[in-house]
Amino acid sequence: MIPLLTTVITQYALRSRYDTFSIGRASHLFSQVLLQVLLASAFLVSVPVFIQAPLVREWPWLGLGLTLGWVALALALLHSCQTRLWGDLLIGFSCSWFAGALYWGWFRWEPLVHLPIEALGLPLALWGMARGWGRVGHFFYLGSLLGTAITDAYFYLTGLIPAWRQLMAASPELISPILHEALEQTQTFWGVSWGIALVGLLLGLGSWALQKNEPHWWALAGAILSTILVDSLFWLAATLA
Repeated sequence: MIPLLTTVITQYALRSRYDTFSIGRASHLFSQVLLQVLLASAFLVSVPVFIQAPLVREWPWLGLGLTLGWVALALALLHSCQTRLWGDLLIGFSCSWFAGALYWGWFRWEPLVHLPIEALGLPLALWGMARGWGRVGHFFYLGSLLGTAITDAYFYLTGLIPAWRQLMAASPELISPILHEALEQTQTFWGVSWGIALVGLLLGLGSWALQKNEPHWWALAGAILSTILVDSLFWLAATLA
């Protein structure tokens, strides 16, 4: 993917005889690509979270079956040079969607298996990265998985795992008391300290990835940084419940 983008930009500059305006224009186009990858990655992590989880709770097989639709769309986009980047990104998203549908559809009552199920696509991601194939999608998947791991770590460190189990089995009228009790645990010195530390870790990792001017790193950054947004929205929803 990187050689393809580099070739396009190089050819653009060559056709324009390397004048300053053309090289600047090519650089601007590449910056736009990086920004689009960042925003698309953030969107693919944050928005579907609020669609997939309720969907698979009611219709788990439908949610799981939609994985095939995402894969089909990704493969179709991969066939065109103009859309190959987005097909690449959707491959990683398909892995995340499949694992999420599987967990929230059938295993959501047990947080201990959350991360192992979310990591089912890890062998494919590592295989693709080792061969230089699908880097944008695989780095997106790794960023999403890393964000999930850090969020889960917060639940373990602050003793919120029992609340997780209770919420998954509770009737609607009991959800609000459970959420408020869990929020009280997050507002202790221990909960706030770990929250600041893990948010700082996410910000540090995301900022580090943004310093690398390559699309796959910006896909990683988008997935990591959007974890903060998703967790913040969940916290807000719990506060208002």
